[in-house]
This record gives sequence, C-alpha cells and structure tokens, in this order.
Amino acid sequence: MSADVLKTRVFAALDSFAIEIPSWGFANTGTRFGKFTQAAAATSIEEKFADAAEVNRLTGVTPTLALHVLWDLPKGVADAPKIKELEAKTGVRAGSINPNLFQEAEYKYGSICNPSAEVREKATAHLIDSVEIGKALGSAEVSLWVADGSNYPGTQSMRRRIGWMKEALARAHAALAPDQIMLVEYKPFEPAFYHTDIADWGMALELSRSAGPQAKVLVDTGHHYQGTNIEQIVAWLIELNALGGFHFNDRKYADDDLTLGSIDPYQIFRIFHEILFEQSKGSAFKKPAFMIDQSHNLKGKIEAMVQTVVTAQELYAKAALVDQEKLVGLQDACSLVEAEEAFRGAFWTDVRPWLREWREQRGLAADPMAALRAGGYVERITAERKEKNAGGASSYA
Repeated sequence: MSADVLKTRVFAALDSFAIEIPSWGFANTGTRFGKFTQAAAATSIEEKFADAAEVNRLTGVTPTLALHVLWDLPKGVADAPKIKELEAKTGVRAGSINPNLFQEAEYKYGSICNPSAEVREKATAHLIDSVEIGKALGSAEVSLWVADGSNYPGTQSMRRRIGWMKEALARAHAALAPDQIMLVEYKPFEPAFYHTDIADWGMALELSRSAGPQAKVLVDTGHHYQGTNIEQIVAWLIELNALGGFHFNDRKYADDDLTLGSIDPYQIFRIFHEILFEQSKGSAFKKPAFMIDQSHNLKGKIEAMVQTVVTAQELYAKAALVDQEKLVGLQDACSLVEAEEAFRGAFWTDVRPWLREWREQRGLAADPMAALRAGGYVERITAERKEKNAGGASSYA
C-alpha cells in the first residue's frame, strides 16, 4: 500500500476522532493517603472550562468536558444556565454527566444498594436529577459508576442488593430523553474489597439490559484484574450491541489513573483496532463515546491532558493503518506470523509526521505540547491560582 494511501487513511481516521476530557483532571486530586495541591490546578468550574478550552485549542479534538454533578453542579439543574454561559464563552460543550454515588456520608454502606430504603431513595433521586441536568445541557451520556459493595463475607446480602440496583437503574432509565444513553461502569474492587455490586462487564451488561435499551456498558481500561483481555471484552460488547463508551487511562497494578498509553500503549491500539474493524464492515455500528478518566497527582494538569490526547490520536491513527482485508485473509489462512506482522507493523509505524501535517492543514499547532510550553498559559494560571491553591481544598475535585 502506497504512502499516499496510508496517509489518506490516517487523515480520515483523525478527522473522525474526538475524545472527551474530564473536569476533575484539571483539579487538585490525591490518594487515600493525602491530597497534593498544584499551584496551577483549577479551583472553580470557570477555571476547568478555561483549561479545557486551552487543550481543545491546541489539539482540536476535545470539544466536550465531562462534568461531575457534586463537584461541578452542586445546585443541580439550577447550575445549568451557568454551564451554558461557559459553553458560549469557551467553545467547549458540556459532555457526559457523572453522578456522585460515593462521597456522601449516608453512602457508607452503599448508595442505590444501601440496606436503608431512605438512602436508596436519595441516591436514586440523585440519578434522576443527573438525567435532568443532562437534558438541560443537551448532554448525550449519563455515566454511572456505582462504588457500592462490602468488605466482609456475610455482612450484606448480594442477592437483595442486585434487586435494589435494578430498581434504581430502571427508574433512572425511564427518565432519559430519547437521545440520551445511560452508561453503566464496572470495577472489581475499591473502595469495597470483598464484593463490589457491579464488579465486571457481565454484571454491567445484565444491569444495562434490565434497565432498558438506552443503557449500555462503559469500559474503564483501569477497572480490570491483571492480565484481563480487555479487547476481547470490547469485541463481545460490540457483538452484543452493548458498548456505550470508554474511560481511558492506564495502570500498572490497579486503578492507578495513569496517563493513557504510559504503561501499555499496545493495549489501547488493540482496543481501537476492534472498533475500527467493526466500522470497516460498513455495519450500522455506532462508535462508542471516547472519554478520558485520569487524575494527575504528580504531572502538571494541562501538560498531562495534552500528552494524553496526543497519545490517543497517535494510537488511533496507528490502528487505522491495519489493512483489514489483508489481515482477514491471513487469519483465514492461519498464516500466524504473517497475520501478526501485519498487525504489529501498523503499531510500530511512526505516525507523528502525518499528525504534524494533519494539524498544520487544519490550522492547529503542529506540536501541541511545544505550543503549550511556548504560549505561557501554564505560567499565567499558576500566577493567578497559586494563592487560592496554597491553602488546599476540602473536596476531591
């Protein structure tokens, strides 16, 4: 295949690529052991939108900002007009709406799975409020991570909690607008360490099906046991028309929230390949929502976000280089080495020169990270926010 053909394929893939960035990725975050402030961290929703706009200005592919209800919309739907003003000011739209089912004191023993009917009702009402926020902002996705679980055998009824969970998700689904989807995320452990109520993709799939047709599964690349074949899960969810979206990050041991591709870029390439393969078949497949979910405790917030977005573009472009027709023929012939080399060859191709050219043709910075460092944005917000961040903050993000 000629270089011109390959470049055309890369450009087409890049033109179709967009990835959502999270508001909490710009704020001060930490671990169970402490919170580490950065002088340039965003301290308000206005600053989060400003930072998101800078990332989108440099990369051109992050038009939406994921919002967390408790951290970004503490007044619920009443905060929607302020968000709309920020959208108009920055050119960045509100993205997925993320309810908080883990931070309130009442959720100590669970939210929608809590043994208390009163607490379950509060949590379910919050889910429905989150749906209404999404309607007010025109957000396509309401993204649910349920932290519920237990730490000791016998202390909770796993069976009863399944029923409570199904009831809550069904009520939230019934509130969705026709163009909204509900994403159900899973995670095997943390904060619960004996059982988590939505521990794997099978549970998330069954709960989605039970809730209704507008519920899909969300795959967080950090939410799996070591050695899990995530791209096989992706392939199954595509087959079942149940893949709704991704939270992209990387990990070495558990849910480390490391920058995408920093540990295993080949895994993200393999995931993108499954999606692009389905698209190449010309089916009615709807591409899932691509979203970043990372907390940058040590790296600079803006720098880490730009680095992540650029890495995602590079890996998506590499996956687009796979000659799907040739690969299928080699697979059918069981030509193992040739098939693997056709696959690996795309991964090892240096697509960065093409990305530079693609950006220049679209009026973007050829090197977003270099442009960020030369532009003085980080230095300016550091000076503006340093005093506000010096005293720390009480909330997670």
